[in-house]
Amino acid sequence: MKTESKLEKLLERGEFVVTAEIGPPKHASAEGIRHHAHMLKDYVDATNITDCQTAVVRLSSIASAVHILDCGIEPIVQMTCRDRNRIAIQSDLLGAYSLGMRNLLCLSGDHQKFGSEPTAKNVYDIDSIHLIYLMRRMRDEKLFFSGEPIKDHEPRFFIGAVANPFADPFEYRVDRLEKKVEAGAEFIQTQCIYDMERFERFMEMVRERGIHERVHILAGVTPLKSWRAAKYLQTSVSGMIVPDEIVERLKKAEDPKKEGVEICIEQIKHIRNIPGIHGVHIMAIAWEEVVPEIVERSGLYPRPKVE
Repeated sequence: MKTESKLEKLLERGEFVVTAEIGPPKHASAEGIRHHAHMLKDYVDATNITDCQTAVVRLSSIASAVHILDCGIEPIVQMTCRDRNRIAIQSDLLGAYSLGMRNLLCLSGDHQKFGSEPTAKNVYDIDSIHLIYLMRRMRDEKLFFSGEPIKDHEPRFFIGAVANPFADPFEYRVDRLEKKVEAGAEFIQTQCIYDMERFERFMEMVRERGIHERVHILAGVTPLKSWRAAKYLQTSVSGMIVPDEIVERLKKAEDPKKEGVEICIEQIKHIRNIPGIHGVHIMAIAWEEVVPEIVERSGLYPRPKVE
């Protein structure tokens, strides 16, 4: 084992893991995220703490992760390249490790023009692939980004990245995934999946290159509350494919929320049968309370224990 991460232990043991996501609030109170953490603690193996997702100002990922950890869930700290230069990134991640964080998800970050501060300057001193490489080197070779040696107490994160199987050009998606794995990514969380046929083609290409044997892939799912939400993803979100039959199914449903949960459970059961998938990442955006039901009804409860 390279790290003290519970998530790494479970994946290396061959368990089918479950991660979820908690979005920090747009204020300074931790009451909401602590409530969600207590609710999820027995149903997930780790929880992403987003880093100002959609470029909207929120409580910091690292501060939020301290609260999540205190509630009994192992956090996955997100770090975006959008907002920090390499000095700030290293400082923040040394601090995160000192506070007990053991999982790191490296991201470029949504462009600021889509968020609450569209005139803010972006940074992008390094990109996500460079960040993965430098954090792997910091851990395994005990070097700061500059190459200066770390004398002791290097941060030993279990390093993750994201993948979007659906953006065009389609073939390039696997190339980009492989670059992240070669840089040092040890687990991957995908964009939310609705088009199972296209995702299966993506995984075929992944298996042809043996990538699934070099990294742990967690397939992303998001329960939908309404047909309008599905239509919005279908028409307005770049790199997202939502089949028409899902939109129509939600439109015809007497209880769209219940139907959205049913669809998500069906998706997870399908995903579990795809070779090379090591877990699911449930992104119940502003709907965290539905995650326990999804986990239970998908046959993923109780969660395995780690000594």
